[in-house]
Amino acid sequence: MNASATLLPAVVRPAVEDRRWLSTDHCAGPVLDLLDALGWTMVDTPEANVHATSPDGRVYVGWLPEDAAAWKRGALWQVRVQPADGDAWVQEFGLHTPAEAVAGFLAALVAHSSL
Repeated sequence: MNASATLLPAVVRPAVEDRRWLSTDHCAGPVLDLLDALGWTMVDTPEANVHATSPDGRVYVGWLPEDAAAWKRGALWQVRVQPADGDAWVQEFGLHTPAEAVAGFLAALVAHSSL
């Protein structure tokens, strides 16, 4: 294909300082704010873990900074899904996964699924 440069979309390269979201600060805020806005039930434990359940009960999200078993697996976040039809599945995210990435995953999950 031979296309002139004027027909191609411009390449956008954000400045390095605009990419701070690419590294995590270990803050659960972006995920918990999203789940709260979606009306999920959230429970904080005395150990500082947070457990959230979707309104229909088919999705669980755990923020597990003080869960020894999760740390052994290298997990900070756990998402468990029980579809209406099909097998349950689990996705875990580690310490170095930005909370914004986990929030994006969850936003896509609830927006584009018929759990």
